[in-house]
Amino acid sequence: MSSPALEVNNISYMYGSYQALQETSFTVNKGEIVVVTGSNGAGKTTLMLCLGGLLLPTNGKVIVDGYDLYQRERSAKRRLSFLSDFPHFYQELTVWEHICFIALAHSVELGFEKRANILLNEFDLTEARNMYPHALSRGMRLKLSIILCLIRPFSVLLMDEPTSALDPVGTAILCEKLSSLSDDGAAIIITTHDLSLASKLGGRTVKMQRGQIDLS
Repeated sequence: MSSPALEVNNISYMYGSYQALQETSFTVNKGEIVVVTGSNGAGKTTLMLCLGGLLLPTNGKVIVDGYDLYQRERSAKRRLSFLSDFPHFYQELTVWEHICFIALAHSVELGFEKRANILLNEFDLTEARNMYPHALSRGMRLKLSIILCLIRPFSVLLMDEPTSALDPVGTAILCEKLSSLSDDGAAIIITTHDLSLASKLGGRTVKMQRGQIDLS
């Protein structure tokens, strides 16, 4: 039986007096893909920010590969890769420099350039390698964000709306990558409005509504 890569224990989140995330618990095993669907305002991004360590839950714990995300943050985040719905970039770094920076920050030297060039080619960013973020389209910025997530090692991959600005070819490439990562043992959680994405990935689908996850 697969062991949990991510354990969510009774987490909830309040924005002031507003309950954005109802108390919830679940696990995601190694090699499992979970697709979270729901309308705007359902709480998907709040959930992902809590799981990614960018929001401290009002209550509860998040355990990443055995490490408490908020008690042993450094160890947990070394095993966690997070794609935000609103990625931010260093405006003074090119596409290639961004990839190098993230790779080196996570001690990825062996075979780095080959992997980076493969990813650039797969996501059709090879010709944009020397461009700065302000010159990239929304779809290109999203592709760069995906590459930055994939170039580093991780046990758990969180992706908030990863196909929102991708064309069909880019979506197909991402699905192929995620399936391969799952086969290699990564635990993956994705939020999306694309209801067909779960069937493409063959993962488990859960629905969020008014801050509550339906795990039935």
